[in-house]
Amino acid sequence: MKIKYAIVFIFIVALVIIEKESNIISRVSVMMQRQTPPQTLQSPLDYGNKTQNSPGAFSEVNATTEANSNQTEDQHDQELRNLDGGRKHVLLMATTRSGSSFVGEFFNQHGQNMFYLFEPLWHVERMLTTTADANYGSQLPGIYRDVLRGLFLCDYTPLEKCISPPPQNHVTPSLFRRESSSSLCEENVCSPVAKDVFERYACKNRRCGPLNLTLASQSCLTKQHHAIKTVRVHQWETLRPLVEDPRLNMKIIQLVRDPRAVLASRMVAFSSTHQTWKALVQTGQVPENNVEVKSLQGNCDNIRWAAELGLSQPHWLRRRYMLVRYEDIARYPMQKAEEMYRFTGIPFSPQTREWILRNTQAREGDSGIYSTQKNSSEQAEKWRFSIPFTLAQMVQQLCGPTMKLFGYKFVDDAKTLRNKSISLVEDQMFL
Repeated sequence: MKIKYAIVFIFIVALVIIEKESNIISRVSVMMQRQTPPQTLQSPLDYGNKTQNSPGAFSEVNATTEANSNQTEDQHDQELRNLDGGRKHVLLMATTRSGSSFVGEFFNQHGQNMFYLFEPLWHVERMLTTTADANYGSQLPGIYRDVLRGLFLCDYTPLEKCISPPPQNHVTPSLFRRESSSSLCEENVCSPVAKDVFERYACKNRRCGPLNLTLASQSCLTKQHHAIKTVRVHQWETLRPLVEDPRLNMKIIQLVRDPRAVLASRMVAFSSTHQTWKALVQTGQVPENNVEVKSLQGNCDNIRWAAELGLSQPHWLRRRYMLVRYEDIARYPMQKAEEMYRFTGIPFSPQTREWILRNTQAREGDSGIYSTQKNSSEQAEKWRFSIPFTLAQMVQQLCGPTMKLFGYKFVDDAKTLRNKSISLVEDQMFL
């Protein structure tokens, strides 16, 4: 009988001990949960919602950017390795009349896995000429950054704020050069044709109504890779926050061209705004305070500064930057296209290969000033017969350091300028 009571007593004591230990474990667990901050997962579209709800028109740099900039090189390299197998975000950075429309087609023609946009920042720049806000110019780099980030994340909210007239229910007939982006003319983005609505840049491969930006965003999210071509950004203070954004896997390709060729092309394409250069040819003088002269020199300097930093490969830009000359692409289009794709980590598609074969041997009559069909090797040298020697000298004087960095040879007389057997491009390898 005593043995039975002893067993019952031991059993009760054991239960009490277990209960107390359970309570202790429970309290410790609660304390740990209180001390651990909750982690919030951010969807790609959260950025646009923050921008839309902020008191200003555009959000400032995300607070995480500052923390990201303090990453060690090892952490940065590990992030690159983690992202290499996933989605790529390619920015083709160039200047007007540098061949960027032609080179942009290398990505536009990739096929179903690529979402390509042609000059979306045109709308941001256009706002600068129409807005009454005196501070808009100083805000421009931040606006460029926010719009690019939104587009790479398939969020069109920041861009919508720049389109004029404003989109109605996320629908607009006014997107600049829509027809130059195959992704915006695919069947799943093509809305019904709207009666009495004129779209200046309508799709050419099929009849579509005004662009539904919601459909464009949805299509963008289904694509494995995203690419944007722009001639409006060269400042690293604009691009570094994008490079360091953990949601993006940025690859930046800077396209450059001989400044003499760029000016010669601009004088044809934008003749009404380049009258000063034609007048300068008569005098052979380079006035110090001329607006067009300052603009050319400033443009050359900006391109050079961007390239110098890119080529120096700071840790935050390592394996993210590539410099390519238009002249090399014109001479070896297939080889250079393969190199660019290899740099981005995106497979080189049969569609791109076929497009290059078809469009780099265009007949003379097919190659207009805005055409992407080029007899590419001839196109690279064409400027040498259209620009006066005195003008070439002026450009060499204004853009000398930039030309030296990129390996463009100076000419001392008109005979050398016209002699196609003498190359004006040094054999040079870039990253």
